[in-house]
Amino acid sequence: MNIGDVVLLGANVLCGSEPEGHITVTTVYVDTDYLLDQVFWQYIDVLHDRLDVSDFADRLYTDPAQILRLGEDRVGLLMPWLDELVALTVEGVNRERFHRMQALWFSIMDQISPLIRITPVRESPSQRGRTRPTLPRDRRFSPLRGEARMMREAMAADLARNWTLADVADLVHLSPKQCARVFTDAFGKTPLAYLTMLRVQEMAGLLRNTDLPVVQAARRVGWRSRSQASESFKDCTGVTPGRYRGLWRAGQWMAGNGTPVTG
Repeated sequence: MNIGDVVLLGANVLCGSEPEGHITVTTVYVDTDYLLDQVFWQYIDVLHDRLDVSDFADRLYTDPAQILRLGEDRVGLLMPWLDELVALTVEGVNRERFHRMQALWFSIMDQISPLIRITPVRESPSQRGRTRPTLPRDRRFSPLRGEARMMREAMAADLARNWTLADVADLVHLSPKQCARVFTDAFGKTPLAYLTMLRVQEMAGLLRNTDLPVVQAARRVGWRSRSQASESFKDCTGVTPGRYRGLWRAGQWMAGNGTPVTG
């Protein structure tokens, strides 16, 4: 890297640096949920709802690291904004100066984003669903432990398994208490709460893209009863699975002038 370069790192990408003594580096940490919310609104014309955005972002931003050759002149333009953003962060006035911090962040990204490599969007436009977003998770900006990644990958690969905290802990040779602490530090949720979120996302896709009855969709992602699935799904989205499918299909069947489309 040289003066005028910007490094873009994906979530949980470990890195190190040996900076030259005369070079100043500013690092901005962006919360994953905050970024996903911005991706959702940026691509509102091609996303069904917030349950789609995580997988969509994974396909959109495939590089774990990118070096953006911004140039000294353009980086010089960013410096006052970066300095002010750092000062506001250090002073801890996030609440009082929230909108100023957002304005600075968007000004910085307006200069950087045209250089970010993304994969082309090939999805068909779709009307957004009428669901409530899930609550953001608490974050700690610390390296992701290998055990946390292993636990997440194992649960995501076998959603239908009847997981217990002991099962997850055994995978990484930790006690259940240690397992819960390591996973929560990494993802802001306990393993089983995170599993519920994964199941809701998968079930939402089944409700949108297949004709499976709600009970079968629930069983496919690991819930043994419709009532359990309905309660968990509603906690995450604000609507029951049946209501979610009905709202989504109603949106799909509506023409641009608001009249139903018949086959």
